[in-house]
Amino acid sequence: MVVNDRCGCKRKPVNPGVLKTVGEQGAPLAGSLSPNSRRGRIASPYLQGRVRSRRKGAGMFIGIDVSKARLDVHVRPTGDSFVVTRDDEGLVTLVARLGLLQPRLIVLEATGGLQLRASAVLAAAGLPVAVVNPRQVRDFARATGRLAKTDTLDAEAIARFAEAVQPEPRALPDAETEQLAGLIARRRQIIEMMTAEKNRRHQVTRADLKADLDAHLEWLAKALNRIDEDLDNAVRASPIWRAKEQLLKSVPGIGDVASRTLLAELPELGRLSRRQIAALVGLAPFNRDSGTMRGRRTIWGGRAALRATLYMAALAAIRHNPAIKAFNARLRAAGKPAKVAITACMRKLLVTLNAMVRDDKPWHTA
Repeated sequence: MVVNDRCGCKRKPVNPGVLKTVGEQGAPLAGSLSPNSRRGRIASPYLQGRVRSRRKGAGMFIGIDVSKARLDVHVRPTGDSFVVTRDDEGLVTLVARLGLLQPRLIVLEATGGLQLRASAVLAAAGLPVAVVNPRQVRDFARATGRLAKTDTLDAEAIARFAEAVQPEPRALPDAETEQLAGLIARRRQIIEMMTAEKNRRHQVTRADLKADLDAHLEWLAKALNRIDEDLDNAVRASPIWRAKEQLLKSVPGIGDVASRTLLAELPELGRLSRRQIAALVGLAPFNRDSGTMRGRRTIWGGRAALRATLYMAALAAIRHNPAIKAFNARLRAAGKPAKVAITACMRKLLVTLNAMVRDDKPWHTA
């Protein structure tokens, strides 16, 4: 018997028994038609929608928890997990196994630099990698009711975070940028130690202790000079960095330290929008409203070390940069507190630098 369907095509009628081809979990029953077969799709329109959603969401999401000795890996949605060592052999194994899976996204936490090697190797292999703030993953885990914390559970939480949030993969800094960032970080550590030793020197009364502190301060000063020389050589050796440094230093208030810190710790400068770059650094104000209550807008998160450098640059710009000086005076005249005005100047300075690098145009006073 042949019947006409809605489109006028002639085909045989479907056996009513075929309608029950799928079990409760979506798996075909024994002796039934395949859910991907033509008759199976016609027989079950609900199955057809489920097949389409699976194909549209096809892809693996990988979460990697990084520790000193090993890498814990969890795969979503399969739930598979494995562990590799954090050495050359383990990274080769990791790239080989993840390459076979062809994941849509691999997410690692920023764990004080331990993630740099693994993320660089994965990115060099052409795999999509995103490095996220650990606070985001921890808040996500708490929101889903996962309070326990182990390496295995952390890897699973990162994988679930990758599947739910899907952070955008960004280009990782190259070897030269990482070297410059390491020099900048070391310079910051030396300055912190010098500040601490100077504070201790004011508190001691014994002459021998003061002499010991003076000797240490002298050694730290020499180390700081060596770091500055290494920074000069690194910037001068790269034509791209040299051009960017001259571009940034054309802004009144931006000196050697600020320009090199921006080069090392903000490689996204010039590639993001003004809102994105402000949020990345931690200079975007966030609302705190609930019902009829209107809370004070505050900034939080972001890159604290870079924000501290921009704070000092903004103080210099308020004195020597006509645009930033006028902007700060206008905010103060409107009744804004000093710290709020300085934060706004930091954001304006950052947005200006972002536009200059994006358009490759130096500063000019209107």
